[in-house]
Amino acid sequence: TAVLNTPNTFLCTKKTYSDFILEFEILLPNHLNTGVQFRSNFSSVVNGYQCEIDPSSRAFSGGIYDEQRRGWMYPISLNPKASDAFQLGMWNKVRIECLGNEIRTYINGIMCSNLVDDMTNEGFIGLQVHSIGEKEKGYVVKWKNLQILTEDVATYRFDPDPEVMQMSYLKNELTEWEKRNGWRLLWDGATPAGWRGAKLDEFPESGWQMKDGELTVLATDGGESTGPGDIVTTSNYSNFELELEFKITEGANSGIKYFVDPSLNKGQGSAIGCEFQILDDQRCPDAKMGVNGNRTVGSLYDLITAENLSVPGRGKQFKGIGKWNKARIVSRDGKVEHWLNNEKIIEYDRNSQIFKALVAYSKYKDWPNFGRWPEGSILLQDHGNEVSFRSIKIRELN
Repeated sequence: TAVLNTPNTFLCTKKTYSDFILEFEILLPNHLNTGVQFRSNFSSVVNGYQCEIDPSSRAFSGGIYDEQRRGWMYPISLNPKASDAFQLGMWNKVRIECLGNEIRTYINGIMCSNLVDDMTNEGFIGLQVHSIGEKEKGYVVKWKNLQILTEDVATYRFDPDPEVMQMSYLKNELTEWEKRNGWRLLWDGATPAGWRGAKLDEFPESGWQMKDGELTVLATDGGESTGPGDIVTTSNYSNFELELEFKITEGANSGIKYFVDPSLNKGQGSAIGCEFQILDDQRCPDAKMGVNGNRTVGSLYDLITAENLSVPGRGKQFKGIGKWNKARIVSRDGKVEHWLNNEKIIEYDRNSQIFKALVAYSKYKDWPNFGRWPEGSILLQDHGNEVSFRSIKIRELN
């Protein structure tokens, strides 16, 4: 029963579990947020993976949230067909499968999440009653038929739904699912292979650091490409899906550019291309420039302002300074999407009249056919601030 003026509370197992299949039934008569912790631990607060039960209009039930650590790991925005799997006011059967670094969830037989993560491989299981507001006072959640299997887990796992996207947080490593689906590492985690300076024939001799599986542009004077300079891929891409993690320092400015033609700007400043903006929105002055926030994090720089399109009305899910954030760019037949931490924040057609009009009123107006080139390289920007990248991977789309 939900009690007013109390924090999140958890009824936890005394034992800890690593590889297992957990099944239970859950009933929510009212719109009370709840969930089940697994592979969780206690260090002043309960922390670890949670199978979300979300009866709100957001409908993220079956998604995986990292309680008191990294936040959403697998929101149902990655698998929207599972958004109606949970039924309010009825008994729902939930299944959680953990084997090695693979975590899968199901509600009423529908696969919801397909996560790969190696942060925690063992912990307790906990039933959550969420903290509430006045409106939810007295709301209840009921569980029954909790059962767990801990031996021969691989044999009894369900066959995964091949249409459900797998989301991996392994550092600079591809899963077997990713390999089968055409992904490859765009940076190998250790060497400059496949990259060069945007205005050089080789990789910059200094200013870009490769250490502990992180590719970091070091701080200089805060200017655009006035330090070691941008780096670009040695190959060009047209239809692709690009994914990486980035981490920024206070006040930092950087970007991920695509459809870049490094030959266009041989003078000062960054190479020319469409840009997924990377920025400290709170401290970097560039956030206040442009038009209506179109230079904030995740935006199509100076053209389209990023907003949460997966959950309208909810803010962008930027995880913060000094924390890893996941960026994804999808380009197919002229249609482009930006995703930030697994929620869509931008979509546009680079061949449309609307895009052409936006360019005409932007800083790119003097570059003929900007953003409409059939292919281009991928660029990581030097803007004079320390920014790190890792797990850079790409797959080309037919």
